[in-house]
Amino acid sequence: MSRAGADEAGEHGQHARRRERAAPPAQPGLGLRAVRRSLGAAAAVAAALSPGCTCGAPAPPPPSQDAAGAVTLAVFARGLDAPVALTFAPGDPRERLFVVEKTGRIRILVEGRAQGAPFLDVSALVSTGDEQGLLGLAFHPRHAENGRFFVNYTDRRGDTRVVEYRAAQGDPDRADPATARELLHIEQPYSNHNGGHLAFGPDGRLYVGTGDGGKRDDPHAHGQNRRSLLGKMLALDVSGAGQERPAPEIVQIGLRNPWRYSFDRKTGDLYIADVGQDRYEEVHVVPVDRIAGHNFGWNVVEGDGHCLRGLSCSRDGLTPPVLEYPHNDGCSITGGFVYRGAELPELDGLYFYADYCTALLRSFRWKDGRATEPTDWKPILDPDNALSRVTSFGEDARGELYVLSQDGEIYRFARRR
Repeated sequence: MSRAGADEAGEHGQHARRRERAAPPAQPGLGLRAVRRSLGAAAAVAAALSPGCTCGAPAPPPPSQDAAGAVTLAVFARGLDAPVALTFAPGDPRERLFVVEKTGRIRILVEGRAQGAPFLDVSALVSTGDEQGLLGLAFHPRHAENGRFFVNYTDRRGDTRVVEYRAAQGDPDRADPATARELLHIEQPYSNHNGGHLAFGPDGRLYVGTGDGGKRDDPHAHGQNRRSLLGKMLALDVSGAGQERPAPEIVQIGLRNPWRYSFDRKTGDLYIADVGQDRYEEVHVVPVDRIAGHNFGWNVVEGDGHCLRGLSCSRDGLTPPVLEYPHNDGCSITGGFVYRGAELPELDGLYFYADYCTALLRSFRWKDGRATEPTDWKPILDPDNALSRVTSFGEDARGELYVLSQDGEIYRFARRR
């Protein structure tokens, strides 16, 4: 699922029924090599445009010798079908892991092994384009009591659907398809930039990150349109269990394609990785006490205040990222989690992220309003370049961290023996 190459490939898969609403054809995109060449010189002289941003900096250094000697990346599972998300059910005494396969299935993993029939199979309902499919899963904070969970997928027409299900009565290893209740439907103008993630915030609401609807430059300006649900961070109050749909609240605007966001389980701060277009990938950190009201800038700027297409623009009122990296380092960011597990105290408080195109693996620490301690883990954790096409990170009930590859593998951050 190459989210990065969407502007060169994925955008050509839009449905015929939407052609009358399409913008004029965009200029052909540069190939990845050309992008890297053209941006390499610019990246070398880039300067940070905001005081809290680790931007325009050289590649981060490797971890300390002590940390490098303590941590390894161990294979946890193999043979999965394009895994794109991994999570757990709160309050589950068995601490099962649930892996989302892009093709439409949710599998239960026990000690790295997929268990029998899928927990849920919606493959007949989902579209299977490059950036489409079953993309997100979140369990209700009281799942152990009510059996509720939520999925985010693109349907056969390419539209976004957020649907609630419940576990089957008497069989927690199976979902009951008859309990499906649609909470949100968003029509997608193109086949890419669907977002797709789901996460519960510390306020108990379900957060739904949406992309700008696709194509280059956000041609319909969804990101800055406060009446559009595209290019936004939305929140749904799912505390009620009736048939009435919750009204989506727009919490933040100006996103291009948020590909994985997470709340720090210790502080409640929100970390958002937003996939860039031609020049920069970026990470935003939003403090828990100032979650709402941010405008992250797309499609006015890309990265830390770089005006789109090199034109002049106003940056007034925009919330800049805390970190950016140029496209000579990668081309499609994959956001992760702040590590809060017990097995590797050396990693406590570090936020990890990767890149789908180059499988870079990096971290930073959010401290005093800044991204500090930037670290490159790739040479230590993946010296043989075995890791590729990183689609997501996952977290288990204990806060231990996992990395997912579209090739079918899941890796676990573990103590080196």
